[in-house]
Amino acid sequence: MAATGTRTRNIFDPHVKEPFKISRSKIELFLECSRCFYLDRRCGIGRPSGPAFTLNIAVDALLKKEFDVHRKKSEAHPLMHTYGVHAVPFAHPDLATWRDNFKGIQFLHDESNFIITGAVDDVWIDDRKELIVVDYKATSTAADITLDGHFGSKYKRQMEVYQWLYRQNGFHVSDTGYFVYVNADKDKEAFDKTLEFSVQLIAYTGNADWIPEALSEMKLCLVRDLPPPANPDCEWCAYRRAAVKKESAS
Repeated sequence: MAATGTRTRNIFDPHVKEPFKISRSKIELFLECSRCFYLDRRCGIGRPSGPAFTLNIAVDALLKKEFDVHRKKSEAHPLMHTYGVHAVPFAHPDLATWRDNFKGIQFLHDESNFIITGAVDDVWIDDRKELIVVDYKATSTAADITLDGHFGSKYKRQMEVYQWLYRQNGFHVSDTGYFVYVNADKDKEAFDKTLEFSVQLIAYTGNADWIPEALSEMKLCLVRDLPPPANPDCEWCAYRRAAVKKESAS
């Protein structure tokens, strides 16, 4: 009974033989801090959730609708013409499942016994019949948009996990994926109930060679009896240490 209840909440139990589901975001959590990952997936103690980015979610939904119009017509989106991408949005009966945050595209990695899942924003197909993984991003900045820095590194790994998942499912996948970046203009004189966006397409060549080793390390982490050491740069672990120290001194 205990094992069943644990697995129902998707908390890892080393005594349970069935495959354990790991989302793309949990892989990123492990890479950020193995201790936070252990506390989340083994102990059920997750990081506090932040506020929902509702405007970003709205932009995401509208972009999907826009590209779906061209998908139904099997024609290229104007953005593809602008950037010289010879592709069309990929029409597939499982697209809605792939986009579902609670399902996504999945693959059972036998070595770790993990079912890896990832919910994509879009998939295109080029003139060589290779799939192109596409991710939508929304921001509002006067700076040049790049994939440099902390968030850019996370976005690159996100793309690589999606590309890896499609390859494991038997699809031919282009090494090049794209980020559709929409940037809200804050320089308008008035809001007037309208946000204006510029749209930029950023190409990225992914390399997913790191994923199998990361999955093996994640499995070794979860079968431990005690949490691993914290990442010294983890602000969440630093907060927990400071809180415990303060409470102990009270």
